[in-house]
Amino acid sequence: MSGDDPDSLMSLCTVFCLKNLRRTMCYSEGEQNRLQLRPDVFLPGEICDRLVNVYMDLVHTDSDFEPQDGFFQLFSDPRSTRLTRLQLREDLVRDRDLEAIGKQDLMELHLTYCSRLTARGLRTLCSFRHSLLLLSLFGCSSVFFRKSGGLKNEDAKREVLVKSGFNRLRLLNLGGLPAELDVETLLRPLPALTSLDLSSVHLPRPAFLTQWSERLASLVLYNVELTEELIHTLLQMSRLRHLDISRENQRTSKFKMTRKTLSSIVQSLVDLVSLDISGHIMLDNCTVPAFEDAVGRPSIEPCKSSIYPFQELKRPLQFLGLYNTMLCNVTHIPAYKITGSKNEDQILNAIEAYTEQRPELAHRAINQLFDIARIQHCSQLLRALQLVITALKTHKYDKSIQVTGSAALFYLTNTEYRSDQSVRLRRQVIQVVLNGMEHYQEVTVQRNCCLTLCNFSIPEELEFQYHRVNLLLLKILEPVRQDESIQRIAVHLCNALVCQVDNDHKEAVGKMGFVKTMLNLIQKKLQDRMCDQVMEFSWSALWNITDETPDNCQMFLECNGMNLFLDCLKEFPDKQELHRNMLGLLGNVAEVKALRPQLLTKQFITVFSELLDSKADGIEVSYNACGVLSHIMFDGPEVWTMEEPKRTHVMDKMWAAIQSWDVSSRRNINYRSFEPILRLLPQSSAPVSQHWATWALYNLVSVYSSKYCPLLIKEGGVILLQKVLELESSHQETKDMARKVMEQCENFKEDPMDTSR
Repeated sequence: MSGDDPDSLMSLCTVFCLKNLRRTMCYSEGEQNRLQLRPDVFLPGEICDRLVNVYMDLVHTDSDFEPQDGFFQLFSDPRSTRLTRLQLREDLVRDRDLEAIGKQDLMELHLTYCSRLTARGLRTLCSFRHSLLLLSLFGCSSVFFRKSGGLKNEDAKREVLVKSGFNRLRLLNLGGLPAELDVETLLRPLPALTSLDLSSVHLPRPAFLTQWSERLASLVLYNVELTEELIHTLLQMSRLRHLDISRENQRTSKFKMTRKTLSSIVQSLVDLVSLDISGHIMLDNCTVPAFEDAVGRPSIEPCKSSIYPFQELKRPLQFLGLYNTMLCNVTHIPAYKITGSKNEDQILNAIEAYTEQRPELAHRAINQLFDIARIQHCSQLLRALQLVITALKTHKYDKSIQVTGSAALFYLTNTEYRSDQSVRLRRQVIQVVLNGMEHYQEVTVQRNCCLTLCNFSIPEELEFQYHRVNLLLLKILEPVRQDESIQRIAVHLCNALVCQVDNDHKEAVGKMGFVKTMLNLIQKKLQDRMCDQVMEFSWSALWNITDETPDNCQMFLECNGMNLFLDCLKEFPDKQELHRNMLGLLGNVAEVKALRPQLLTKQFITVFSELLDSKADGIEVSYNACGVLSHIMFDGPEVWTMEEPKRTHVMDKMWAAIQSWDVSSRRNINYRSFEPILRLLPQSSAPVSQHWATWALYNLVSVYSSKYCPLLIKEGGVILLQKVLELESSHQETKDMARKVMEQCENFKEDPMDTSR
């Protein structure tokens, strides 16, 4: 699938080296454990650029990646490391980082939203004056101010960009430059410019731009207030191939785009291949009548254009920005790529074009994509997912992007689209969703992210981030007064994550505080006298996480679990699902020999005995209660120190309960191993325990023979059943059932002549 190829070997090696710097190309020096490049390491420019740029990406998108103090110092010597093209962003970049690479002959330097850079960093840029071709200071307004917040004096500003000889600079981005600065003074000494971005910059005297009328090929004036003087200036920029005069929205604009103005731009700028007029109000009618617009198939030929001024184009534009204008809705638009809101293609183009530096527009476009995925059908799924992922990675602290992006991901990953998604793509979605949960503690974002995770096969698809996702969910559940819907989804996810995973995973999650968190939720629901899904899911999650995991069983007992069990039983006597989950959990506790003495009290044994008569959830509650007692009985009469209830009386009740069960009952249970049941077979201290175990096996191999007969054979159950037949203490009814189980398994024994493997 295009755009969804596996990572290249270069990419994999780069990430590995960055995550293992001291094991690959670096070593530690001195008491401060300072990072140093190995003396025998010499890296070419392509690899150095990749190391730095991927490092920045990992810092912003991988929560497990720790920024390395002194990382940029590794590239201080151009004799061993050579840098040429860097993309640095946000508050990770400091003045000293630029100073560390000051000897490099940089050709391209993108600095985006680097709020911690100061005037000291701007002075450092002089180091690159002889080689720099491209410089972007987008959103880096702090570089023009002293640390105290005061504006740098005029002479100092001029010294940086005037006297320092940036003679080779061709492309400059000063988007977001503070209004207090005189942009004309800054730019005049740069005669070689061919591309200029002055987004959101105040231009009181725009005529100075004509200085580059014979050179400038690209001019971006996004969110710059248009005036007649500025339009007149633009019409003189005869070499322009790309012009962007778009706005964030129409309401804030005093300027109204007329048909005459648009025609003048098309007529004067004959080399244009890209034009963006998004967000402008068209003052008069620029489009052909509706009956003409509807004629024929959509065409990109200028002569058929539904927009009058564009009929004068010599050829279709490569790009035309019409987002947040009515012009995007017409039929015939002479451009190969159009941003707008008419259809999916225009919306995806808008997300692609505006994500990097215009999140306010990308947010709106993602919201429109969300509507398409929710109400209609997204036909460019791979592209849509990758664009939303990029937006969420780029703007992880932007609430609007995080809310709309996470909502769009929920619909783009649901069952309808699943067959079109590769493992790699779905993993990218999971990682960006977890990033959102981690960095943005906002209710809507958390809910959207949790709902999106529900679209994945759990735990299989989340296993590669198993530790991280459990930590995040437990953090969400820490405040017991959490939003009800988030709480319900998070508990459901927690339950799914500890179901059908190995014991090592369960033990690890237990150590994160899983048991305590679930019990806190149960305690809160008890206080509210409410037995809802959160209550039932919490008990179910505890049932799953204690399965064959003694440490978690012990945690349950230490955290007052048994008292909560009794309180829930008393408060909610008719909640069958709740009873089944609680008894299933206690069955796990009873399987741990060291913990059984804590269950052997008059209060607990009386409760378990009473539950033998329960008809809740078919036979499940009665079956699980009998299972708990079977393990207790297995320890022999000598541990039964209480006078009431008597051991013989409880055993009689157990026999009666087992006799009442239908052996063909279909079960709401899933055994991964029979080991806890099998240990009750070859013994004579408690024939009733042996009988319960045999009945359990008979029921499972009868109803689910293809699933459980092979498991029983594999774990040596048939041999143990043979011992039941040989024991004199075994009841005849138990022996009869044992034979039937063995007969069922006969059909599944491996053929000694099988040559299929």
